[in-house]
Amino acid sequence: MASVLESIEVDVPVSTAYNQWTQFETFPEFMKGVESVEQIDETSLRFQVEVAGVRREYFAQITEQTPDRKIAWVSTDKPRNAGTVTFEPLDAERTRVSVELEWDPEGFVENVGSALGADNRQVTADLGRFKEFIESRGIETGEWRSSVAQGEVDDDTPGGAGTQRPR
Repeated sequence: MASVLESIEVDVPVSTAYNQWTQFETFPEFMKGVESVEQIDETSLRFQVEVAGVRREYFAQITEQTPDRKIAWVSTDKPRNAGTVTFEPLDAERTRVSVELEWDPEGFVENVGSALGADNRQVTADLGRFKEFIESRGIETGEWRSSVAQGEVDDDTPGGAGTQRPR
C-alpha cells in the first residue's frame, strides 16, 4: 500500500478551511485529476477521477468527521484508498491543513509513479491550489457542521443539525 502525508498553512480561520473541505463537490476546482464528486447522502460520495490517463469511478464513505478538526474516509470499492484531513488552528486567522492518504496503486504506471514520488507532488500541488482557492475567496462556498463517527451521522452536533449550507 502506498501512502503520503503533506501539510500546508492557509491564511483563513480553522472553521473556514474545514467548512470548505466539507463541500466535496468543489474538489475538482483545486484537485487535479478529480473530474467530479457527487455527494449521494450525508456520508456517501461518488468520485470520477483520471489518473495517468485512466478514468475511474469509485464510491467512498465518510467514516469520521469532527467539525474544525478532522474528516476521514475510505473507498467502498476499487480503487482502494483511504485518507484523513486534519485542521489545526495556528492562530485566529491561520490553519494547518494536513492530508494523509493510503491507496493500492494499480498497474505498472501507478506503481512507477508512486515509487518516483508523483503522488506526493500531486498532493502538495492540490494543497497549494486549495490554499489559493480559499484565500482568494476569503469565505467558504458552504458548510456542513455535523459529526460522523463510525460512518454514522450525529445530528446532535452543536450548530450542525446535519444541514448543508451553501454560500
